Amino acid sequence: MKRWNANLPALVLLFALLLVWQLGATGMDAAYILPSPTQILVRMWELREPLLTAHLPATLLCTGIGLAISVVLGLLLAVLMDASPVAEKMLYPLIVASQTIPTTALAPLFVLWFGYTIWSKVLVTVLITFFPIAITVFDGFRSVKTDMMDMLQTFGAGQREIFLKLKLPAALPYFFSAIKMAIPLSIIGAAIGEWLGAQAGLGYFSRRMMTQLDGAGVFAPIVLLSAVAMLAVAAVSWIEKRVITWRGSL
Repeated sequence: MKRWNANLPALVLLFALLLVWQLGATGMDAAYILPSPTQILVRMWELREPLLTAHLPATLLCTGIGLAISVVLGLLLAVLMDASPVAEKMLYPLIVASQTIPTTALAPLFVLWFGYTIWSKVLVTVLITFFPIAITVFDGFRSVKTDMMDMLQTFGAGQREIFLKLKLPAALPYFFSAIKMAIPLSIIGAAIGEWLGAQAGLGYFSRRMMTQLDGAGVFAPIVLLSAVAMLAVAAVSWIEKRVITWRGSL
Protein backbone atom coordinates (compact mmCIF):
# COMPACT_ATOMS: atom_id res chain seq x y z
CA MET A 1 0.00 0.00 0.00
CA LYS A 2 2.86 2.37 0.83
CA ARG A 3 4.56 1.69 -2.51
CA TRP A 4 1.26 2.29 -4.35
CA ASN A 5 0.83 5.65 -2.60
CA ALA A 6 4.41 6.61 -3.50
CA ASN A 7 3.84 5.85 -7.18
CA LEU A 8 0.38 7.39 -7.35
CA PRO A 9 1.53 10.95 -8.36
CA ALA A 10 3.60 9.56 -11.23
CA LEU A 11 0.71 7.38 -12.41
CA VAL A 12 -1.70 10.31 -12.28
CA LEU A 13 0.69 12.51 -14.30
CA LEU A 14 1.25 9.71 -16.84
CA PHE A 15 -2.49 9.19 -17.24
CA ALA A 16 -3.03 12.95 -17.70
CA LEU A 17 -0.31 13.17 -20.35
CA LEU A 18 -1.71 10.16 -22.21
CA LEU A 19 -5.20 11.67 -22.07
CA VAL A 20 -3.96 14.97 -23.50
CA TRP A 21 -2.06 13.07 -26.19
CA GLN A 22 -5.13 10.99 -27.05
CA LEU A 23 -7.39 14.04 -27.32
CA GLY A 24 -4.82 16.04 -29.31
CA ALA A 25 -4.14 13.22 -31.77
CA THR A 26 -7.86 12.61 -32.23
CA GLY A 27 -8.42 16.30 -32.95
CA MET A 28 -5.63 16.40 -35.55
CA ASP A 29 -6.94 13.35 -37.40
CA ALA A 30 -3.50 12.75 -38.96
CA ALA A 31 -2.33 9.38 -37.71
CA TYR A 32 0.72 9.32 -39.98
CA ILE A 33 2.05 12.43 -38.19
CA LEU A 34 0.86 11.96 -34.59
CA PRO A 35 -0.88 8.66 -33.85
CA SER A 36 -2.87 8.38 -30.65
CA PRO A 37 -1.78 6.06 -27.80
CA THR A 38 -4.63 3.69 -28.60
CA GLN A 39 -3.59 3.53 -32.26
CA ILE A 40 -0.01 2.77 -31.20
CA LEU A 41 -1.15 -0.05 -28.90
CA VAL A 42 -3.30 -1.54 -31.65
CA ARG A 43 -0.39 -1.34 -34.09
CA MET A 44 1.95 -2.95 -31.55
CA TRP A 45 -0.44 -5.86 -31.27
CA GLU A 46 -0.65 -6.19 -35.05
CA LEU A 47 3.17 -6.13 -35.35
CA ARG A 48 3.84 -8.25 -32.27
CA GLU A 49 5.37 -11.16 -34.17
CA PRO A 50 8.17 -9.29 -36.02
CA LEU A 51 8.73 -6.96 -33.08
CA LEU A 52 9.09 -9.65 -30.41
CA THR A 53 10.63 -12.51 -32.37
CA ALA A 54 13.05 -10.76 -34.73
CA HIS A 55 13.76 -7.13 -33.88
CA LEU A 56 13.59 -7.01 -30.06
CA PRO A 57 16.14 -9.86 -29.61
CA ALA A 58 18.52 -8.13 -32.03
CA THR A 59 18.32 -4.87 -30.09
CA LEU A 60 18.67 -6.60 -26.72
CA LEU A 61 21.74 -8.50 -27.90
CA CYS A 62 23.39 -5.30 -29.09
CA THR A 63 22.40 -3.50 -25.88
CA GLY A 64 23.66 -6.30 -23.65
CA ILE A 65 27.06 -6.56 -25.34
CA GLY A 66 27.51 -2.79 -25.45
CA LEU A 67 26.49 -2.37 -21.81
CA ALA A 68 28.80 -5.16 -20.65
CA ILE A 69 31.77 -3.63 -22.49
CA SER A 70 30.88 -0.20 -21.11
CA VAL A 71 30.74 -1.49 -17.53
CA VAL A 72 34.17 -3.11 -17.82
CA LEU A 73 35.70 -0.12 -19.59
CA GLY A 74 34.08 2.42 -17.26
CA LEU A 75 35.21 0.59 -14.12
CA LEU A 76 38.76 0.19 -15.41
CA LEU A 77 38.99 3.90 -16.24
CA ALA A 78 37.55 4.88 -12.85
CA VAL A 79 39.97 2.65 -10.94
CA LEU A 80 42.91 3.84 -13.00
CA MET A 81 42.08 7.54 -12.51
CA ASP A 82 41.62 7.00 -8.79
CA ALA A 83 44.90 5.13 -8.44
CA SER A 84 47.02 7.60 -10.39
CA PRO A 85 46.72 11.41 -10.45
CA VAL A 86 48.74 11.39 -13.68
CA ALA A 87 46.22 9.03 -15.28
CA GLU A 88 43.39 11.25 -14.09
CA LYS A 89 44.93 14.32 -15.73
CA MET A 90 45.49 12.39 -18.95
CA LEU A 91 42.21 10.48 -19.19
CA TYR A 92 39.57 12.74 -17.66
CA PRO A 93 39.66 15.40 -20.43
CA LEU A 94 39.62 12.70 -23.12
CA ILE A 95 36.64 10.99 -21.54
CA VAL A 96 34.73 14.27 -21.43
CA ALA A 97 35.80 15.15 -24.99
CA SER A 98 34.47 11.81 -26.25
CA GLN A 99 30.97 12.96 -25.38
CA THR A 100 31.23 16.14 -27.45
CA ILE A 101 31.41 14.17 -30.71
CA PRO A 102 27.95 13.83 -32.32
CA THR A 103 27.01 10.17 -32.29
CA THR A 104 25.10 10.52 -35.55
CA ALA A 105 28.35 11.63 -37.20
CA LEU A 106 30.34 8.61 -36.02
CA ALA A 107 27.69 5.94 -36.51
CA PRO A 108 27.90 6.01 -40.33
CA LEU A 109 31.69 5.65 -40.05
CA PHE A 110 31.25 2.59 -37.85
CA VAL A 111 28.94 1.14 -40.50
CA LEU A 112 31.62 1.76 -43.15
CA TRP A 113 34.27 0.09 -41.00
CA PHE A 114 32.26 -2.91 -39.77
CA GLY A 115 29.38 -3.08 -42.23
CA TYR A 116 25.90 -4.04 -41.06
CA THR A 117 27.30 -6.37 -38.40
CA ILE A 118 26.42 -6.08 -34.74
CA TRP A 119 29.74 -4.41 -33.89
CA SER A 120 28.91 -1.14 -35.60
CA LYS A 121 25.89 -0.81 -33.28
CA VAL A 122 27.85 -2.02 -30.25
CA LEU A 123 30.46 0.71 -30.76
CA VAL A 124 27.76 3.38 -30.82
CA THR A 125 26.34 1.94 -27.62
CA VAL A 126 29.73 1.87 -25.88
CA LEU A 127 30.52 5.43 -26.97
CA ILE A 128 27.36 6.71 -25.31
CA THR A 129 27.29 4.43 -22.27
CA PHE A 130 30.79 4.18 -20.78
CA PHE A 131 30.94 7.89 -19.84
CA PRO A 132 28.41 7.95 -16.95
CA ILE A 133 29.86 4.74 -15.53
CA ALA A 134 33.46 5.98 -15.53
CA ILE A 135 32.71 9.45 -14.18
CA THR A 136 30.11 8.43 -11.58
CA VAL A 137 32.16 5.57 -10.13
CA PHE A 138 35.24 7.79 -10.07
CA ASP A 139 33.25 10.37 -8.08
CA GLY A 140 32.24 7.56 -5.74
CA PHE A 141 35.88 6.71 -5.07
CA ARG A 142 36.63 10.37 -4.41
CA SER A 143 33.68 10.69 -2.00
CA VAL A 144 35.64 8.81 0.68
CA LYS A 145 36.67 11.18 3.47
CA THR A 146 40.37 11.73 3.99
CA ASP A 147 40.19 11.28 7.77
CA MET A 148 38.76 7.77 7.33
CA MET A 149 41.63 6.88 5.01
CA ASP A 150 44.12 8.31 7.50
CA MET A 151 42.57 6.24 10.29
CA LEU A 152 42.93 3.02 8.31
CA GLN A 153 46.52 3.91 7.48
CA THR A 154 47.32 4.37 11.16
CA PHE A 155 46.16 0.78 11.69
CA GLY A 156 48.62 -0.37 9.03
CA ALA A 157 46.24 -0.68 6.09
CA GLY A 158 47.79 -0.44 2.65
CA GLN A 159 46.30 0.94 -0.55
CA ARG A 160 44.75 -2.42 -1.41
CA GLU A 161 42.97 -2.70 1.95
CA ILE A 162 41.78 0.91 1.75
CA PHE A 163 40.38 0.30 -1.71
CA LEU A 164 38.59 -2.95 -0.82
CA LYS A 165 37.29 -2.01 2.63
CA LEU A 166 36.60 1.69 2.21
CA LYS A 167 36.53 2.98 -1.35
CA LEU A 168 34.73 0.04 -2.94
CA PRO A 169 31.76 0.05 -0.51
CA ALA A 170 31.56 3.85 -0.77
CA ALA A 171 31.44 3.69 -4.57
CA LEU A 172 28.83 0.91 -4.70
CA PRO A 173 25.79 3.26 -4.57
CA TYR A 174 27.40 5.38 -7.28
CA PHE A 175 27.90 2.25 -9.38
CA PHE A 176 24.22 1.34 -9.22
CA SER A 177 23.25 4.92 -10.05
CA ALA A 178 25.58 4.79 -13.05
CA ILE A 179 24.06 1.51 -14.23
CA LYS A 180 20.56 2.96 -14.00
CA MET A 181 21.71 5.88 -16.14
CA ALA A 182 23.60 3.65 -18.56
CA ILE A 183 20.73 1.26 -19.31
CA PRO A 184 18.51 3.80 -21.13
CA LEU A 185 21.58 5.26 -22.83
CA SER A 186 22.66 1.83 -24.06
CA ILE A 187 19.22 1.21 -25.54
CA ILE A 188 19.29 4.63 -27.19
CA GLY A 189 22.75 3.91 -28.60
CA ALA A 190 21.65 0.57 -30.02
CA ALA A 191 18.56 2.16 -31.57
CA ILE A 192 20.63 4.97 -33.13
CA GLY A 193 23.05 2.47 -34.62
CA GLU A 194 20.19 0.39 -35.99
CA TRP A 195 18.46 3.47 -37.37
CA LEU A 196 21.54 4.52 -39.35
CA GLY A 197 22.59 1.12 -40.61
CA ALA A 198 21.20 -2.31 -39.78
CA GLN A 199 19.20 -5.21 -41.13
CA ALA A 200 17.33 -5.97 -37.91
CA GLY A 201 16.48 -4.29 -34.62
CA LEU A 202 13.82 -1.97 -33.28
CA GLY A 203 15.62 1.12 -34.55
CA TYR A 204 15.79 -0.36 -38.03
CA PHE A 205 12.12 -1.36 -37.83
CA SER A 206 11.09 2.16 -36.80
CA ARG A 207 12.98 3.65 -39.75
CA ARG A 208 11.33 1.16 -42.10
CA MET A 209 7.89 2.14 -40.84
CA MET A 210 8.76 5.81 -41.42
CA THR A 211 9.47 5.14 -45.09
CA GLN A 212 5.96 3.71 -45.28
CA LEU A 213 4.43 6.78 -43.56
CA ASP A 214 3.15 4.50 -40.81
CA GLY A 215 3.13 6.80 -37.78
CA ALA A 216 1.84 4.20 -35.33
CA GLY A 217 4.39 1.72 -36.68
CA VAL A 218 7.16 4.25 -36.00
CA PHE A 219 6.05 4.70 -32.40
CA ALA A 220 5.45 1.00 -31.69
CA PRO A 221 9.12 -0.02 -31.34
CA ILE A 222 9.84 3.21 -29.45
CA VAL A 223 7.19 2.35 -26.86
CA LEU A 224 8.59 -1.17 -26.63
CA LEU A 225 12.11 0.20 -26.08
CA SER A 226 10.83 2.47 -23.30
CA ALA A 227 9.07 -0.43 -21.59
CA VAL A 228 12.22 -2.58 -21.75
CA ALA A 229 14.33 0.26 -20.32
CA MET A 230 11.93 0.84 -17.42
CA LEU A 231 11.79 -2.86 -16.59
CA ALA A 232 15.60 -3.12 -16.66
CA VAL A 233 16.03 -0.07 -14.42
CA ALA A 234 13.41 -1.44 -12.01
CA ALA A 235 15.32 -4.74 -11.86
CA VAL A 236 18.57 -2.93 -11.07
CA SER A 237 16.82 -0.90 -8.37
CA TRP A 238 15.49 -4.14 -6.86
CA ILE A 239 19.00 -5.61 -6.79
CA GLU A 240 20.39 -2.37 -5.35
CA LYS A 241 18.00 -2.43 -2.41
CA ARG A 242 19.14 -5.91 -1.50
CA VAL A 243 22.85 -5.33 -1.97
CA ILE A 244 23.16 -1.91 -0.32
CA THR A 245 21.22 -2.67 2.85
CA TRP A 246 22.90 0.04 4.91
CA ARG A 247 21.23 2.83 2.93
CA GLY A 248 17.72 1.81 3.95
CA SER A 249 14.87 2.43 1.58
CA LEU A 250 15.82 4.08 -1.72
